[in-house]
Amino acid sequence: MAHPKRKTSKTRRDKRRTHYKASVPQIATCPVTGEAHLYHRAYWHEGKMYYRGQVVVDKTEAVA
Repeated sequence: MAHPKRKTSKTRRDKRRTHYKASVPQIATCPVTGEAHLYHRAYWHEGKMYYRGQVVVDKTEAVA
């Protein structure tokens, strides 16, 4: 196995790690419900699942 000849300094190590960053999630506001949600994601609001301003799943309807 290969071994380093010299100790890697803290500065060199940290320079390599500068690109590992957490990204801030994009938040959208629905024009229909006014609910804040993640972009390109369906979300629940008052028993209904919305995606792009339209109801996709409605759990409030009674099954007959």
